[in-house]
Formats: sequence, C-alpha cells, structure tokens
Amino acid sequence: MASDLNAILRLEVPILVLLGSRQMKLAEVVSLVPGAIIELPKKADDELELLVNNKAVGTGIAVKVGENFGIRLTYVGDLKARIAAMGDQPASAGQADQDAEALAEALLSGQV
Repeated sequence: MASDLNAILRLEVPILVLLGSRQMKLAEVVSLVPGAIIELPKKADDELELLVNNKAVGTGIAVKVGENFGIRLTYVGDLKARIAAMGDQPASAGQADQDAEALAEALLSGQV
C-alpha cells in the first residue's frame, strides 16, 4: 500500500484560488471588451477560497511574493476532506468516504 500512496502523492492536481464570482446577463458578457471592469461583490481584504477539483478545501489572504501573487492560508480543511476533494464523485459515496478515510489514516500513521 505504501508504494500506491507514494504514486498517488506524486500526482499533480490543479489548485484554484477564487477571487470572487458573480452572475451577469448574457448580453453583458457578449458586450465585454478589453479594458472593461467586472466588479466582484467581495471586499479587497476578504479571504479567498482555495479550491481543489472545484471543491473548497481552505481559505487565505492574498499576498505578494516577489512579482507574483500568492495566498497565505488561514484555514485548511481536515485531511479526509482534502483527499475527497481530489477525486471525482464515484457512484458509491460510502465507498469514497471509506477510501478517503483509509488514505488519511495511512498518511497520518506515516506509512508513506
């Protein structure tokens, strides 16, 4: 099982940081041009959401890292929730919970 865990832990997954979202009428979207500003209903100092597989796993605040943006995490969900967020939703949600639980247990017990 340890070799399976090592292989899984080497996988790369896309991480998204959600600045904000809003709904717009289709007519507004069609009329967008370079230079247009879309106002988001979020204050500049509000926390951002950290998403894995389009599922929230944590929050943080925007920071500047050299010439790049970054996120300083202020909250990260438990290990089981993060593992569950990385997989697709299988047919059996109960089995997914068991698989995530087993992987979390293995990681926490140092079997990697």
